[in-house]
Parts: sequence; C-alpha cells; structure tokens
Amino acid sequence: MNTPNPLIKVLVVDDQSLIVEELCEFLESSGYRCVPCNTTREAIDAFVADPQIGLVLCDLHMPDMNGIELTQQLQKLAGKHRAFESILLTGRADKQDVIKALRIGIADYYQKPVDLNELLEGIQRQEAILRERHKSDQLGHLNQKLQFLAESIDDLYQDMESARRPPQAATHPLNSQEPGEGPWQQIPTIFKQLSPRQLDVAKLVSKGQTNYQIACDLGITENTVKLYVSQVLRLPHMNNRTQLALALSPNAGAHRQTAH
Repeated sequence: MNTPNPLIKVLVVDDQSLIVEELCEFLESSGYRCVPCNTTREAIDAFVADPQIGLVLCDLHMPDMNGIELTQQLQKLAGKHRAFESILLTGRADKQDVIKALRIGIADYYQKPVDLNELLEGIQRQEAILRERHKSDQLGHLNQKLQFLAESIDDLYQDMESARRPPQAATHPLNSQEPGEGPWQQIPTIFKQLSPRQLDVAKLVSKGQTNYQIACDLGITENTVKLYVSQVLRLPHMNNRTQLALALSPNAGAHRQTAH
C-alpha cells in the first residue's frame, strides 16, 4: 500500500452520519486524514477553510444539493490554482447522472454498498494523479522563479557595466569599424535602450552566428545567449533574427534611404 501524502485530506460528505463515520474510520485506519460532513453547506465551508483537502468523497443523492452540483460548486471555488479530485457514491445510479458526472470532471463513482478495498484503490489512484499535478505545478513555479532570477542577474550586469564604463567610452562597438568589415551606420534609435551586452549579442546575430558561436565568442552560456536574444527580439518590429540582422546591417541606412 502506498503511504498517503499527509498534505492531502479527504472530504467525506453524506447526509447519513453512519456512512460518514464508517468511511472516515476506514480511511483513517489506512493512513488518510478525513474531514467528515453531513451537509453540502458544511462541505463547502470545510473545503474553503482547509486548502489541504484534495480529495472529495460525496454521496450523489443529498438534500439541498446533489453530489454533482456540490462538485461543480467546489470547482468554482477552487478555480485554476487549486487541484482536487471528486469521487461519487450512489445507491441508485442513473445512466444520465453518470454521464453528467464524468462530463464535469468527476474522477470516479462507486455503487453502494461500497466495497471498501476497491474504494481505497480508487482513492490511491486519484491521490497519485494529484501528486503528479502538484509536481508539475511546483516545476512551473520554479521555472518562473528561475526566469525572474535570470532577468534580475541581467539587470544587475547591465548596472555594473554602466558603472564601469567611463563617459568617454560611450561609443558603442556597432558604430566603430572593425578590421575587414565595412563601416557600421548609426544604429536605429530602438537599439539604444539595450545594454552593452545585449548589443554585443545583437551584433553577432546580425553576422549570422548561431547561439553556440555567440556563447563561445562572449564567454557565456548558450542559455544566457538565448535569454539575450529573446530580450532583443522584444523590440518593436523585431519578430525574428532575420529582421534583426537587416536592421543592424552596415547597409541598413542605405536601404532606408532608398525606400524613401
């Protein structure tokens, strides 16, 4: 038997208190923590109050609100940022009820009287699904944090470069002539908002170099090059590397004049 995730609780909802007690006793003996409720109103309040509830085990036919309607209400409350799975119990399952339940996303259903061992296996399957979903969410949050960290490091690098650069050295390499190259025309105004390192990357992109070649030339990682390239391509009218190369080509100024 898999050891249940202690962060996941089971919300048990049935208008018959004896059934709730029996289910909770069985699940707790199997290592789960349960939140017992005899009404749908109690269930909604408990779900809102306890974010550790990840599994909902509820009766289909209850006063005020049936199990399908309860699940729909909980789905609205959970939104996109809280994952949970719902399992229905029913003593008289109508085919249309089953179809509707599956259509709204209810994970499974069981006929009463319930085979407790079969129910436990079903709960464990849903728990495994929740664990994988939690892992995916955590990885997504981690990737966002890493992206933010990379951008913060880039901002810090730009500040350091600005602080180190003496005023008289403000002329950018793009405006200077290198051996074997034609003279660079004055760069478009939109490129002046870039950092020195971003402009270095842009210049090498305009020469047709790959990310790997740029990384070797500048002594940085290929992933860092990708980050710089993506930042440069956020500029207006820079939809791809070809447009960037044309905008920074030595003949860009002549092309612009001819166009007029």
